[in-house]
Amino acid sequence: MHSKGNVESTPDLQFFFGPIQFLSPGYTPADFGFTGAVSLTRFQNIGSVTLRSRSPLASPLGRSVGFAQSPDPKDPPTIRMNYLQSQADVQKLVEGVKLIRQLFQTSAFDNFHGEEIAPGSHVQSDAALEAYIRDTCSTVWHPVGTCKMGIDPMAVVDPELRVHGVEGLRVVDASIMPTITTGNTNAPTIMIGEKAADLIKAERTSQSIANKLDVQLQSHL
Repeated sequence: MHSKGNVESTPDLQFFFGPIQFLSPGYTPADFGFTGAVSLTRFQNIGSVTLRSRSPLASPLGRSVGFAQSPDPKDPPTIRMNYLQSQADVQKLVEGVKLIRQLFQTSAFDNFHGEEIAPGSHVQSDAALEAYIRDTCSTVWHPVGTCKMGIDPMAVVDPELRVHGVEGLRVVDASIMPTITTGNTNAPTIMIGEKAADLIKAERTSQSIANKLDVQLQSHL
């Protein structure tokens, strides 16, 4: 769906439903219940993954005066997701909660729903909904883009998924997506794997033909 109901725009919300109760700590489940959740598919926040070693710099007196930074591939990465950093993203989630409430208040759900457990019917204002979102929001585990494909300075792999500057290495997963897909990443990632397999087979076939031609030429000479 689109947070503003604009059917001409790219959908920026995805709804999930389940006959179980997904509740954050502090909320008491009912005997029976179901859950509707909203997820962003188009957002402004961008995270980062960095790899930095930090070693203390000592002064002549033996005191630490700062840190020297140098990359060390054995160090674990520093991952910053930056969720909800953009106020526009937060407002989209607020609108999404309102849309789910409208859906559950239709007559089709009259025989199924009882009192709203979370955030609760008393949580109505945008400010209150934002506080609830910031307190309970979580990820659906679809990060992408840390090894983006392209030919620009920020690209890690080329259009054939080969790592720039490294011979014989490809990256084949959701990290090569320049931007996240509008929806779950499972199927697109399978597609990336299938395409990579075709690229690798084509390259090996080409190399095999070249090697045979070289052998034939050497034999002729």
